[in-house]
Amino acid sequence: MPKPSKHLACERCPRLVALRHVIAESHPTYHAAPVAAWGARRARLLIVGLAPGMHGANKTGRPFTGDASGRFLFEALHRAGFASTPTAESAALIGCRITNAVKCLPPNNKPIASELKACRSFLANEMMALTPASPRRPRCILALGRVAYESVGKALDIRLPVFGHAAEYAVNENLHVIASYHPSRQNVNTRRLNAAMLDAVLGRARDLLDGGKLALRRA
Repeated sequence: MPKPSKHLACERCPRLVALRHVIAESHPTYHAAPVAAWGARRARLLIVGLAPGMHGANKTGRPFTGDASGRFLFEALHRAGFASTPTAESAALIGCRITNAVKCLPPNNKPIASELKACRSFLANEMMALTPASPRRPRCILALGRVAYESVGKALDIRLPVFGHAAEYAVNENLHVIASYHPSRQNVNTRRLNAAMLDAVLGRARDLLDGGKLALRRA
């Protein structure tokens, strides 16, 4: 995979900027910069994770590429027909786009509230690209983990139901939000999330994109 180019770096969050500089010095081959979304802007499924992983997206410059979370996710994306191969490094995305609620690596993989807020406009813009003013076909947002799920709700300026695996909400007749546990190493190793569970939420997303019905729900 070619080395990612470093786009203009955002400096809204002093804590994240400082960490980027530290990593750039200690790991000079790492991307160590904000990680842009991956996939076609008008894809109908937007997958939202938490933040780049230290030895994953922070290294490679692509969301969910290079670490255990990405391997687990891409095996499922391939089974669901959203990726051309089960390996992120060689895959092409099919009808989906992947991003994170926070674009830079946070210390201990835990962004703070001000960092989530600072990144919210980027997430909102990505969702605007997903949902044009008069969409003709259904769209889905799949949020991986509680923090990403809550960030999606805030970026959409709506009140989502309480987070839980497979929770879903119809923003309108053409936009649906689905929640999943994050495919982190901890969640997978403890079996909080297994392959069948992730397959189920991706299958639900596929059904909705193919015209499945979902009654409007209000929190």
